[in-house]
Amino acid sequence: MLSFEQELSGYDIKKWADWSLKLFYWSPSFSQIYSELKRLEKHGYVTSRTVMQDDVRGKRVYAITDTGREAVRNWSRTAPVEAPVLKHGVLLRVWLGHLTEPERLHEIVAEHRDNSERRRAEAAVDADAAHGETAWAYPELALKWAERYHAAERDLAEQMLRDLDELAASGRATEPVPLPPDSPSLAPRLPGVPSTE
Repeated sequence: MLSFEQELSGYDIKKWADWSLKLFYWSPSFSQIYSELKRLEKHGYVTSRTVMQDDVRGKRVYAITDTGREAVRNWSRTAPVEAPVLKHGVLLRVWLGHLTEPERLHEIVAEHRDNSERRRAEAAVDADAAHGETAWAYPELALKWAERYHAAERDLAEQMLRDLDELAASGRATEPVPLPPDSPSLAPRLPGVPSTE
């Protein structure tokens, strides 16, 4: 983000990550951002200074150095092209479908479909917003890719719902084997989540 040649605070970086990067890569926490900025400054990749916001309060802003720009440019040009890591929690739950009631599994996939559509719409809005800024030409392309990705994820979830319906109609879908009534639940009890026992 600093390679776009603006001084940014940790808060600014978090806003930008939530606006753009989260739709196709990652949205770091504030603690991760600040610890990474300190590490980058220690290695000479960024510099920082305090900018006064009023007579009392100041904020620390960071700028990329020539060394930092060269490092990120080198990574962008020469890093190996790695396969994306697919760690799909919803798909894992489908894979473990024999442990879940078919109706609940259907609800989980439907919720994922709806979430994917929300992310697709968000990416579309953000891509449109980036269109007016010359410096954001490449982020706009990434956001358009994110829009198409989330549309595909939505469509895959919709197909999975049809697959679940077909499985139920085939008679092959099974209800999970119930736990004996005196058996303690092995699942950790989460605050605010009612017991299913």
